[in-house]
Amino acid sequence: MDDDVKVLERIYDRFNARDIDGVMTALTDDVAWANAMDGGYVHGREAVRDYWTRQWAMVSPHVEPVGFYPTADGAIIAEVRQTVRDLEGKPIQGQTHMLEDKTVGHVFRLREGKVARFDIQDAT
Repeated sequence: MDDDVKVLERIYDRFNARDIDGVMTALTDDVAWANAMDGGYVHGREAVRDYWTRQWAMVSPHVEPVGFYPTADGAIIAEVRQTVRDLEGKPIQGQTHMLEDKTVGHVFRLREGKVARFDIQDAT
């Protein structure tokens, strides 16, 4: 699990730095990525790129992993503190999507050292 956690730590680092290309190298070509803004999933690296480009044009999210935990079925759950601000750095009011300040579980399924699926769950 240590190598997989290093991959995930790098993804969070690159995401927070807004380095899309740095993240794309850690995703499979056919990745399924949970869409926290609209629901459902986006499929494939270019769809993830488009999703984040659109998201970052509206809000400024920051995600900080506070722990990584293996699951019985081989996934890794990252307990993450997410902070979402508007583009001026102010807290967002009246949100209707999952992009809000809270602790969440990011569930990763890796294949050959790359993320093949990403899901979001409420932290318990």
